[in-house]
Amino acid sequence: MSLDAADASEITGRTRVLGILAHPIEHVKAPPGINRIARERRKDAVMVPMNVTPDDLPELVRSLRKLRSFDGAIVTVPHKQAILALCDELTPHARAVGAVNILRREADGQLVGGQLDGVGFVEGLRSQGTNIEGKSVYLVGAGGAASAVAFAMAEARASRITLSNRSTDKIVDLRERLLSIYPDVEVALGTPDASGHDIVINGTTLGMKSGDPLPLDVRTLTSSMTVAEVIMEPEVTPLLKTARNAGCTIHFGKHMLNCQLQLMADFMGL
Repeated sequence: MSLDAADASEITGRTRVLGILAHPIEHVKAPPGINRIARERRKDAVMVPMNVTPDDLPELVRSLRKLRSFDGAIVTVPHKQAILALCDELTPHARAVGAVNILRREADGQLVGGQLDGVGFVEGLRSQGTNIEGKSVYLVGAGGAASAVAFAMAEARASRITLSNRSTDKIVDLRERLLSIYPDVEVALGTPDASGHDIVINGTTLGMKSGDPLPLDVRTLTSSMTVAEVIMEPEVTPLLKTARNAGCTIHFGKHMLNCQLQLMADFMGL
């Protein structure tokens, strides 16, 4: 629904509701960007944070089907994989990646899950002058964000992807899923040693909380590397601080979000 300039900041009975599902919620950065896009598009809609625990997620999702003023939501940590089974339909990309980061409610209450993290991450790197084609990539993590980034790196024609994670079975599964779609990409299982790679990516939440261990052996970082985060808060994580001190090019997590906000708004019908 469009709105007049005088009503751009008013919430009324006609306002469409969008959400962001997370736990904890304080670190999320998307609502101001989505609300800015709503104003730019002259749409009567607002995004609000929805702090929901993993145990309460199924009940909330059932309720969202019945909330007729609800159009969609961004899905973030720790719900990107758990919400897969709660969607009525998945986009092909969400199904392949095994994670959802965007949700749309259809008029009949059906919920469609999509995945835009990967394309956002690639476009974020490109926007800062980092090309992926022909590069070797070291990726830590096997959760929703890391899986999306792995598929996006393969699609962007990285020459080699090395997967590292505390739980080996998860990266074995991720490797098999990657090779089933991108059989020509070299995908290796790695250790905390990031040596010999052009792009190093932390796809885990390690670094969000004070006292978190570093996600990899930072002694293996060299000045020729680009070191990137998916974490947005804090902007300069301990990994990025260490990488900067080692002379690496550092890449902030905010670029992933900034480069997918318009796509998220489109997906939710904003």
